[in-house]
Amino acid sequence: MFELPDGYSEVPAGKLASVVTCLEMLARPALRSEVANPSWTLRRALKPDAGWYRRLFEQIGGDWLWFSRLRLSAHELDAILLESDVHLYTLVVQDRDAGLLELDFRVAGLCELAFFGVARELQGSGAGRFLMNRAIEFAWAQPISRFWVHTCTLDHPAALSFYQRSGFRAYARRVEEVADPRLAGLLPRTSAPHVPIIEAQVPSP
Repeated sequence: MFELPDGYSEVPAGKLASVVTCLEMLARPALRSEVANPSWTLRRALKPDAGWYRRLFEQIGGDWLWFSRLRLSAHELDAILLESDVHLYTLVVQDRDAGLLELDFRVAGLCELAFFGVARELQGSGAGRFLMNRAIEFAWAQPISRFWVHTCTLDHPAALSFYQRSGFRAYARRVEEVADPRLAGLLPRTSAPHVPIIEAQVPSP
């Protein structure tokens, strides 16, 4: 049997493994320069519909295998989205939702950047910087002492460095193993083609 090198561990077929980096900022940083685009507007989503949210969540995060909210029932999702301390915004471009910003203030004195991203066609346009500047403004407008986020190696390759340039500092690293959401039917099998699907081999009869 093949012996794994030191430091390696086997990831079972049907599972995904990623390295998670946790980051925080303990004071409001200076905002980085941003592109001014009159076609970009930010809309606060009050009492969002769970079906609408799932579609936007998959649109923004499907390429990066976001799935945590897709496995929740409508009741479970409503319990989060209708919380007064969960602030949800969408980046609107020509009347179309094309970005997601979710700030979670449910722990006193803290804000989690729960979900953040823009549609594929906006990546590299400056929309991400525009959205992050609003996230920083909105988070620190509340009485908090810590703003934090986590990202992982399944996310956009530039996500970690983007967060660091925005003023977040890495403070912890973890390894996460989860069932592949494409095999569970939570996301299409065509999602995230850069991450191969490894299925368990069915023994020959």
